[in-house]
Amino acid sequence: MSRHVVLGAGPTGRAVATLLARQNVPVRQITRGGGGVDHPSVERVAADASDVGRLTELVVGAEVLINCAMPPYDRWITDAPPLAAALLTAAERTGARYVMLGNLYGYGEVHRPMTEDLPMAPVSAKGRVRARMWLDALDSHRAGRARVTEVRAAAFLGAGALSTFTLGIAPQVLAGRVATYPGRLDVPHSWSYVGDVAATLVAAAHDDRSWGRAWHAPAATATAGELAERFAKLTDAPAPRLERLDRSALASLAVSTPVLGELIEMLYATEHPHLLDSTDTRRTLGLTPTDLDTALLDTAHGLDG
Repeated sequence: MSRHVVLGAGPTGRAVATLLARQNVPVRQITRGGGGVDHPSVERVAADASDVGRLTELVVGAEVLINCAMPPYDRWITDAPPLAAALLTAAERTGARYVMLGNLYGYGEVHRPMTEDLPMAPVSAKGRVRARMWLDALDSHRAGRARVTEVRAAAFLGAGALSTFTLGIAPQVLAGRVATYPGRLDVPHSWSYVGDVAATLVAAAHDDRSWGRAWHAPAATATAGELAERFAKLTDAPAPRLERLDRSALASLAVSTPVLGELIEMLYATEHPHLLDSTDTRRTLGLTPTDLDTALLDTAHGLDG
């Protein structure tokens, strides 16, 4: 199989590169600092992916381009659009099939389980960025300039993953401290395990039915409170002590920690049920969610390490 280019070396990027390498697929992993997976099949390259000329050089000859990179949360609005434009241009210029890692922000506020056929209807600035990235790529696909697909994930679980649970709850529960959560603790949400997201990205890259549409990574369902209780039992931690952060609390905390202010516009996703339907992925790509206990234990191992 021809080379695959993987952008990013966060938890999902590393999982994708590792999965491909285990399948004997040659991988070129691009990061700003040259990090990535240490494996004979993985070539690690340092580059600024928003430099479309350099990125195109690195993608030439590749069969697939998989993007797992995104700017820091508080720089999405400014840094994500040029990165997305460079990636799409590189795919168009080289003919590499382009697989995007996305999320649920573009759907906006939805009061039923979200399916891939929902229109983009963002209600936040970050959601508008995500929607624009996908719609631009879809336009390119429909015009015949590129072959694109997007895998959308819910809030992440797993070693090194970044989410309201892995940052605000899990480490505090392990330490026996009060944990905070930006939203209601008693409403159900979908949670995506990093390994399942990586498996979906790779499966979508290699299935001719994938192109020109989005896919939902398999996900488990639980409230944040249930997740905390389960996490504590699995890790023999004290019973969790949880506090809800509402809009006013986040606004106050954002004065000293500005990134927390970025969560305010996303409260609609944590104040109400926020559920992902991955039926299509299960039926077509044959993927199901990893057991939630396994995902939580992996999250704990990442924090211990």
